[in-house]
Amino acid sequence: MAVTYLDKILARHREMAEADARPLDPLVDQAMAMAPARGFRRALAGRDRLAVIAEIKRRSPSKGDLNIGLDPAVWARQYEAGGASCLSVLTDVEGFGGSVDDLQAARGSCSLPVIRKDFTVCEHDVVDARLMGADCVLLIAAALDPSELARFHRLAVDIGLDVLVEIHDEHELDHALAADATLIGVNQRDLVTFQVDHARAVRMAGVIPDHAVKVAESGVRGSDDARMLHDAGYHAVLVGETLVTSGDPIAAIGDLIG
Repeated sequence: MAVTYLDKILARHREMAEADARPLDPLVDQAMAMAPARGFRRALAGRDRLAVIAEIKRRSPSKGDLNIGLDPAVWARQYEAGGASCLSVLTDVEGFGGSVDDLQAARGSCSLPVIRKDFTVCEHDVVDARLMGADCVLLIAAALDPSELARFHRLAVDIGLDVLVEIHDEHELDHALAADATLIGVNQRDLVTFQVDHARAVRMAGVIPDHAVKVAESGVRGSDDARMLHDAGYHAVLVGETLVTSGDPIAAIGDLIG
């Protein structure tokens, strides 16, 4: 089987995790002493209209530079002004040009809850998300075995984070539900071919239990896609490329919300 970009990124992140010698317990204590997070899941639930998670994304492995010089504080304020419910900020440096500084600048300039968008492979990554100021952490089911997924999810909840569990199919959904996930994202983009599959997203919306907040990720190009996904049962869409390459992110968010 060919090695994918995800395999390469995960290998690098696991190497960094193995080299991290920091004692975990003091970090957990520090995280648990922090002020309450902003409530990422709460900002998406119980709405009549589609919620938008607006992403700050400088580049991607598949598309290259998207908006490499963006100011995260300026974009966060524009996203909030446009009606976004939450922010997503890439902190992966090598693949996406992101950073912890981007997340902190974005969150510090607005009142929206923020998810750390990165490749979480160990307990330290979970705790670091809280310590850097994130309100939610991403766990990718395809990147973790079921025991890791459940363990990281439990730790995140214990230290006050919401958790977005990203899945692609029914098999990964089973793992997410076994981990007690209540915020589930369906990545429409195949991690091997990069092709967007709206049909799969629509299918998955029908099998995710109603108690979960449902998020469609990747490949949302405009109002038609957003409307289709909302009609299928999604509470929110996570949108990056379409927004950071638009000339007017405020108008672009308004178009997605409808």
